[in-house]
Amino acid sequence: MNPTTNVEQIRVEGDTPTLRLFSLIEVIAEKDEFFSLQSLVEETGIPKPTLHRMLQQLESSGIIQRDGDNRHYSSGVRLRRLAERILLNNTTHSARHAVLAQLSKEVGESCNITALSGNEIIYVDRVETQAPLRFCLQAGSRVPVHCSATGKLFLAGMTKSQRNRLLAHAELTQYTEKTIITQDGLEEEIERVKLAGYAIDNEEFLPGLYCVAVLVPAPSGQSNLSLAIQAPIMRFKSEQALLVLPALRKAAQTMAQIEAESWPEKTQDQC
Repeated sequence: MNPTTNVEQIRVEGDTPTLRLFSLIEVIAEKDEFFSLQSLVEETGIPKPTLHRMLQQLESSGIIQRDGDNRHYSSGVRLRRLAERILLNNTTHSARHAVLAQLSKEVGESCNITALSGNEIIYVDRVETQAPLRFCLQAGSRVPVHCSATGKLFLAGMTKSQRNRLLAHAELTQYTEKTIITQDGLEEEIERVKLAGYAIDNEEFLPGLYCVAVLVPAPSGQSNLSLAIQAPIMRFKSEQALLVLPALRKAAQTMAQIEAESWPEKTQDQC
């Protein structure tokens, strides 16, 4: 029995079958690729018949699903929805919302917090501008990853192989004449995002909508929260985006501090 197996066996344990099943879900939630019954057996050391029964339970409840050749699994709709609801109803919501409201007041435009969910971007929170002309996208709204400013940021934070897995079977739908619809074109845009440290959506998803976004820094280095400003193109263009970047980045740093204070154990582990 190798050291890796020992570590994983410690993770998949509990005093009851329910707790052991929950522990297995934690292992599955950390994966960013398809997994098989055999690969989990090798990782966890759980006997194959026992693990097969556990996976059957999770599959029948929608927590995991079969993919590809029907021998591999990935997280299911129910597990992803659970993660989204936790993000939407996190206890740090009020503190983050206050930062969002202050940013919106400072720049005079709508602001939102987003997270990556599968190959979509979900709006975790949003504050609308008081200006009469605006785009209304409520918390819980979803937008495509390939043609949104925050989507580009999350893609830029992945390795190329991770991006390829995410986008390999995704249709890069053309929503406007400015939408990037090729993998090569998207890779070029991602390189620009990496160099700039921020991303824009210049009428790529909705005609007339301009968006600028930055990541909320994370201790681990890989963030799943982004902060963005959105406005109609007639009053918000690239010049204004550059002017509001300092305020946007300051708000993102404040949110990062809120996240760090909400996870003291994680912060200590990173030290």
